[in-house]
Amino acid sequence: MQSKRECELWCERVNPENKAALEAWVRETGIRLVQVNGQRKYGGPPPGWVGSPPPPGSEVFIGRLPQDVYEHQLIPLFQRVGRLYEFRLMMTFSGLNRGFAYARYSSRRGAQAAIATLHNHPLRPSCLLLVCRSTEKCELSVDGLPAGLSRRTLLLALQPMSSGLQEVLLLSSPRQAPTQIALLKFSSHRAAAMAKKALMEGQSALFGEQVTVEWLKPDLKHRLRQQLLGPSLQCLPPEVSQLTLARNKLGHQGARAALQLMCQRMKLGNPVFLTKCLGIGPADWHRFWYQVVIPGHPVPFSGLIWVVLTQDGQDGHEVAKDAVSARLLEALNESGASFLCCAVGEASTTVKQ
Repeated sequence: MQSKRECELWCERVNPENKAALEAWVRETGIRLVQVNGQRKYGGPPPGWVGSPPPPGSEVFIGRLPQDVYEHQLIPLFQRVGRLYEFRLMMTFSGLNRGFAYARYSSRRGAQAAIATLHNHPLRPSCLLLVCRSTEKCELSVDGLPAGLSRRTLLLALQPMSSGLQEVLLLSSPRQAPTQIALLKFSSHRAAAMAKKALMEGQSALFGEQVTVEWLKPDLKHRLRQQLLGPSLQCLPPEVSQLTLARNKLGHQGARAALQLMCQRMKLGNPVFLTKCLGIGPADWHRFWYQVVIPGHPVPFSGLIWVVLTQDGQDGHEVAKDAVSARLLEALNESGASFLCCAVGEASTTVKQ
């Protein structure tokens, strides 16, 4: 087994010319590079930056990099098209890069210019760069958690990596019954990536179970949202729709008032309804698209719904809002939806302790 010093000497012998050129460039320009968690970073924010970080959509992914290329060649190239807020080069233990990097610009316009100008740029003969919009993933799934695990216990376990953690949802796993799956939403891709790395490194000891930590896949997110809200996200035909039955049980506008009351008690703010009639079927059935935005909840509820107008002069949009409210209340009760309350309550207290 090699000693630490032997490993250091071996790394020093890898790509010495470009390493020396990088060191000379850093001394000449005074630029500051920081290596942490498998990546070497410039900026974030850069010197002289004032104000908030750039908006989503301002970062590009850079692929097909030769592994012996460093920042002294890349940063000046990508600075030509716009002001860089941050540049991250993914690194191996040996000191070579991993073949890809991320450049975040001060605006979306800078990212668009980088894609238009530098995609397929010949960095070397027969070496065309790949430059495309970065998918800023901010959500993780942690599957295989114990069935009896509570949300509060999970939040306590996540405290060491809770920087940027905005939302935690714990549901029955659709893959590994009877275990549970946790969905974690972070404020930025970087916060999510750091948490993913920490979870994967310590996953064998996470509650004594072997868990699977992944970026949240769109199909899994859709399945779990269906699980949380039941059929309210599906297009239900009139024959099997239970939305009208739920509305009738609660009475005209009763469901909407009950939903508003629930949101007020949870201090989430009043729900805002958006509806659009997509068509009219037999027997005066109306098909609506809807979206319900609850200010204190980070994700809007949306889907398709059928309603029937039973009285002359009824406003179909108002009937649709009542039916959607009834279904939301029903689904939240069926799922034991402490999620709305917990996301605002526990996440704001336990996570930030």
